[in-house]
Amino acid sequence: MTLHRRRLIQMAAGVAALPTLPRFGWAQVYPSRPITLVVFVPAGGAPDISARIVADALSQRLGQSVLVENRPGAGGNLALQAVARSSTDGYTLLLIGAPHAVNVTLYGTSNLDVTRDIDPVSGLYTGTFVMVVSPSLSAKTLPEFLSYAKSSPGKINLTSTGAGNLSHLAGELFKMMTGIDVVHVPYKGAVQAHAGLLAGEVHVMFDAMTSILPQIQSGRLRALAVTTDARSKTLRDVPTVAEYVPGYRVSSWLGIGAPKGTPREIIDRLNAELNEVLTDRVIEERFAKLSSEALLGSASEFGKFIAAEAEKWGKVVRATNIAPN
Repeated sequence: MTLHRRRLIQMAAGVAALPTLPRFGWAQVYPSRPITLVVFVPAGGAPDISARIVADALSQRLGQSVLVENRPGAGGNLALQAVARSSTDGYTLLLIGAPHAVNVTLYGTSNLDVTRDIDPVSGLYTGTFVMVVSPSLSAKTLPEFLSYAKSSPGKINLTSTGAGNLSHLAGELFKMMTGIDVVHVPYKGAVQAHAGLLAGEVHVMFDAMTSILPQIQSGRLRALAVTTDARSKTLRDVPTVAEYVPGYRVSSWLGIGAPKGTPREIIDRLNAELNEVLTDRVIEERFAKLSSEALLGSASEFGKFIAAEAEKWGKVVRATNIAPN
């Protein structure tokens, strides 16, 4: 074999091996440029604020900027679509939230599915919901509310920030578990729903604590219960729904995902860094101000969490025939 021919064979062998090299090289040099975190809500809301807190902290740990890009719309599906169609190189990430788990069933005909098209990276936090009632309603406790609702079927209006979102589903789950008959009256947003409660047009709402807390603290709305397993440190005297309705639990939550097929080495690196971020005392305190607690664990554990949430809310959506706005 001539030297020239041997050299050609060696070069061909080297080219054939190239596709396997980047997966290992990525983990060693990643990240070498800025990362984009796609957020499914407009700028300014609690999820966006949380994303920016995490992005800033993660930037410091990785030595590269993590840039937040807001892509609201279609209940979170626009952001999901943008990330699912991105390169699997770890430079485009998705802020995942409870709406994505709901959408698995809510948008049953969609070709997008967070459990199929996104690789879980890490949880971020879970947040508390609060059951509040209008001052026009005489019930001052959850048992009093249930007693009135059962004796007056169809006379209580349950409001939400829109059909199919978590504030709506939390109320529907409560209806299913208690057997009460209330009428759903959705509004286009939290401001309008709160105004309806204050005016007595609607009577009860399940809302994120970050959204409803000022109305509770001012005494304009009455908190009957929180929806988490344990009582809130912010509203220490308010019981949990589960104290009267065993098994009831609702929380908002956020996490990070990457396009399906992202190298495991990159996901593991991001997961480790994010878990470090979440245990930083400064970050813990900032999340506490948002009435939230860190959602720690491996990428696999976060994936199981998302799947469980999708199954839970899928049952509610199918049982009530909820359709998206």
